[in-house]
Amino acid sequence: MNSEVLILYTRKGCCLCQALEKKMSNICLKKLKPSIVLSIVDIDSEKVSLDIQMKYTNEVPVIVLDSNLLLKQIELPRVSPRLKEDMLFYWIQKNLNILYKTA
Repeated sequence: MNSEVLILYTRKGCCLCQALEKKMSNICLKKLKPSIVLSIVDIDSEKVSLDIQMKYTNEVPVIVLDSNLLLKQIELPRVSPRLKEDMLFYWIQKNLNILYKTA
């Protein structure tokens, strides 16, 4: 079974990106329903398509759910940088509940 992946698009030198990356790395995403694997992607990397770079270059940090269950990628709403790790966990779960309920 393939995992659901939460992609965090970031950029080197971006303080908001670094803070969110640190918080998300400290959260146990496997406890979410469904469990999620985190993938941190530098938006300026050569591995990122030009379409994605153009779409998100001025928006990072951006969180995108790459769902095998839903068979699509879904951009999550912008997260408040003020959320603590525990509240970030619940924010992610709330968004997952909405996405999988409407599927």
